[in-house]
Amino acid sequence: MVKHKEKADLVIINANEVLTCTGDQADSIGIITNGWVAIRGEKIIAVGSKEEVNQHIDFEQAEIIDATGKVVAPGFVDSHTHTVFGGSRVKEYAAKMTTSDPAELKRRGIETGVMVSVNKTRNATREELYETTQQKVRRMLEAGTTTVEVKSGYGLSTKDELRILEVAAEVNANSDIDIVNTFLGAHGWPTDMTKEQYIDLIIEEMIPEVQRRNLATFHDVWIEDSHFDVEDTIRLLEAGEKAGLKSKVHTDAYSYIGGSDLAAEMKVVSADHLNYTPPHVMKKMAEAGVIGVLMPTLDFAVAHKRPFDARTMIDSGLTVALATNLNPGNWTDSMQFVMVLACRLYGMSPEEAIRAATINGAKSLLLDNDRGSIEKGKLADIQIWDIPTYEHVIYRLGSNVVERVIKKGKTVVSRNY
Repeated sequence: MVKHKEKADLVIINANEVLTCTGDQADSIGIITNGWVAIRGEKIIAVGSKEEVNQHIDFEQAEIIDATGKVVAPGFVDSHTHTVFGGSRVKEYAAKMTTSDPAELKRRGIETGVMVSVNKTRNATREELYETTQQKVRRMLEAGTTTVEVKSGYGLSTKDELRILEVAAEVNANSDIDIVNTFLGAHGWPTDMTKEQYIDLIIEEMIPEVQRRNLATFHDVWIEDSHFDVEDTIRLLEAGEKAGLKSKVHTDAYSYIGGSDLAAEMKVVSADHLNYTPPHVMKKMAEAGVIGVLMPTLDFAVAHKRPFDARTMIDSGLTVALATNLNPGNWTDSMQFVMVLACRLYGMSPEEAIRAATINGAKSLLLDNDRGSIEKGKLADIQIWDIPTYEHVIYRLGSNVVERVIKKGKTVVSRNY
């Protein structure tokens, strides 16, 4: 009896290395040498050696991609960004290379701070926000990112917060990258309102509108001594959860006021930044199943006085994800650059960085059931690196090693070097 073989639409053959990113350890990347990957429609239907794939797959009519001398990896999942914003703060960023004196910056006529971005975002047209966001996510895709989280937070009014989320949703519908929306109304508060008035606005008006329009999956709050405290955050997150939004927090970026403890107690999906998080709280978050999202480029861009302690987090059992935190004060669209910094400045191994940029990013968005690794049944979100071994991705400084990006089984980026 002839065994039935499943027909493939696309087969990647002869890869020097296929990185499945399966397994349970912080450095598990599941290397298959001389690996093959078979795809039908949007899904992976087989992965393994030539012999293993040939045993189950009919690829006579499939498109063949020869990955000889190259590395095949899951698409990056960038799980923390603020990609929709107006204008830039390039003058501020450049000036701060040589001075941080507020008086000197004012003398030069340089505006500083988040409210600059809020005002520029409010003043941008919807078309401008859409076009600039499309450009950013295209660059992300070309650098290997196939899924990206996008937060609001540069609106600080109902109209403008909703507009940011609507733009992100529109870009999602019209691009090859998947965008996951997060409502971050609690990114600060406008100058014409008290914090308490603004919290009421978020709870009574913004969250209901986000829910009604189905504009976000997650709800994020910035817990900091200069922003929202633990009591504020409990009110806000509980309101979001009643509306069906899943909780995340920005916390411990510039102070420790109990935000990471709350993250563990409320079992939020992820706690992001974590520069000031004590080791014993890292363990509490690990036990609670919270994902720690780390952003090396943010520390780099602001010359952070207290870089996060990735090594202690990993050793405590905390699952960590890496993200770009693309925003006007930290403009990077490359997860490769993020991994370079994670390894060189934070003591992460290449294996830990790759896993943190793929499957752990997916976990921090509750998407690891269908992406972030190369496994049968998962989405065929795959990148091919024009390098002989995976270590080169953090060795070739400033390079984009991506040759091809496959999104849901279709080639969406193809580069000729």
